[in-house]
Amino acid sequence: MSIFLKLRENLNLTQEELAKKANVSVRTIQRIEAGTKPKGYTLEALSNALGVGKDVLLEDAIETKPSNKQLIKYINLSSILLIIIPLGSIILPLLIMKWKKEINAITKQIVSIQIFWTLSFVIVTILVALLRKWFSLPKEIVPLAMITLIIANLYIILRNTLEIEKNSKLHIQLNFNFL
Repeated sequence: MSIFLKLRENLNLTQEELAKKANVSVRTIQRIEAGTKPKGYTLEALSNALGVGKDVLLEDAIETKPSNKQLIKYINLSSILLIIIPLGSIILPLLIMKWKKEINAITKQIVSIQIFWTLSFVIVTILVALLRKWFSLPKEIVPLAMITLIIANLYIILRNTLEIEKNSKLHIQLNFNFL
């Protein structure tokens, strides 16, 4: 649950009432409750409407501490097992996440990182293959690029696992979420 949602519920306001009070759209309220950080005018208007400082609204979600640190580490590490299989680094963590009902901001971010990495892997591989043809580069450049991307993903997974163990959060994360 986000701090924003908790504050709204403590004041017994609906999304519509808060939107009217802060002079923002209901959709904006929904996006912020889903995890988007407010900025600029929206941040100012909502902090005034809720009667709290801007820094309070910018704090991370209350659920930053995972409920089951060990399971979250397994979800993160499960991406390694299927890193070579297309979409494997997405499907296995997603299945474990749903099966064990461990759906929180950290697990969603883990899967989002793997979705982003998979998309990046495909795009970069295609671009390198095209550049190889256009500039007559050696044929080893494509496998080298693929191996480099796989090593980068391994680093992300292992670094995040260490950070989950130490601080119960991710070290490398995206500013957005696919889930």
